[in-house]
Amino acid sequence: MSKDEKKYGKISIEEFDNKTFKIEFFEAENTAFITHYLQNYKNEAKKHYEKKAIKSFENLLKYKKEKEQIHILAEEAMQMLLFEVKNVAFPTPKKYTFNFIDLFAGVGGFRLALQNIGGKCIFTSEYDTNAQKTYRSNFGEVPFGDITKDSVKNFIPPTNFDILCAGFPCQAFSIAGYQKGFNDSRGNLFFDIEKIVKKHKPNVLILENVKNFLSHDKGNTFKIIQNILENKLGYKVFYKVLNSMTHANIPQNRERIFIIAFEPSKVKNYKKFTFPSEITLTNTIHDILEKNKQDDKYYYKKEHPYYLELKKSVTNKDTVYQWRRVYVRENKNNVCPTLTANMGTGGHNVPIIKDDFGIRKLTPRECFSFQGFPKNYILPNIADSKLYMQAGNSVTVPLIQRIAEQILKVL
Repeated sequence: MSKDEKKYGKISIEEFDNKTFKIEFFEAENTAFITHYLQNYKNEAKKHYEKKAIKSFENLLKYKKEKEQIHILAEEAMQMLLFEVKNVAFPTPKKYTFNFIDLFAGVGGFRLALQNIGGKCIFTSEYDTNAQKTYRSNFGEVPFGDITKDSVKNFIPPTNFDILCAGFPCQAFSIAGYQKGFNDSRGNLFFDIEKIVKKHKPNVLILENVKNFLSHDKGNTFKIIQNILENKLGYKVFYKVLNSMTHANIPQNRERIFIIAFEPSKVKNYKKFTFPSEITLTNTIHDILEKNKQDDKYYYKKEHPYYLELKKSVTNKDTVYQWRRVYVRENKNNVCPTLTANMGTGGHNVPIIKDDFGIRKLTPRECFSFQGFPKNYILPNIADSKLYMQAGNSVTVPLIQRIAEQILKVL
């Protein structure tokens, strides 16, 4: 316990999750206000979050005084919270060269990539509460919630920001999904991005979606979005399908379309932008797979109804197989097949390997590693099914970083 904690009592951002406190004082978004305020304490975005953050902060001190008889000074408590957000696993760079907002943030793949090259995130939103927990565990910041609400859009600071990142939900366009496109509510989320771009006019957009997005509805879906970006919003659009195993040195066969759009009056050199070139895949699955025996829950036991089929088909230790409900599919490239959001539910798209101890599923940690997250990325204590979903929904971090490096060359 620190000197301040002994003198005044402990205060932590986690206390804003206290159920009784939330009932008495709190609205759902206030933890996000607190953490965004603290993360932007030394830049102009601070002013945007300040009023509601300080009000929530004062309520917490009042609560602690009444319920716990703790007399803590506001200045000392603020320093404790500042220390907490600055000592997270992946803090904001002290010297940042550009800023960005992170929409449909998931577990922070975009944020990690852009922080790695000197970016500062000034706003983030993510609807899923479990993904929020993973995001907060690593960045010390709670994302705001449902970006389809105008009230949440209004939380974006009015200050200029350089880049808008959005891996907007892909299930509506995915081969693995229902392919409903704009007829699915998830497919309509692009129009929320449109509203934000129209209001804030960021210098650059980085949008990511599944490869099938390009061909969905015979290409009409993509044409609609390209037309909005170019003719309605006035941006210059570049797009390309890139694969994690050919462009990020990550042994996962993962094709995604990336749409980069520049505001030409702000980015004069936009014509010089090029996507990153292919690089040699030197990493193998063995650079990612854990060498030791994993928890028994990941191994298929002999009494499993599909064990005989698995034993017959899963024979090579140098690739990752995929269980497709009733049969096994081997990835002939000796890399991991595309990780999906549903690989932790039921018996579909489950990535499987053979190791020295048996036949097993990939662990959540291995799935995050196949997306390029570092080994020290924190996976909170939530259900494996949620972690699998988070990994499957994420972007491949090194690939985003390579694209962003190309963008910085023309900014």
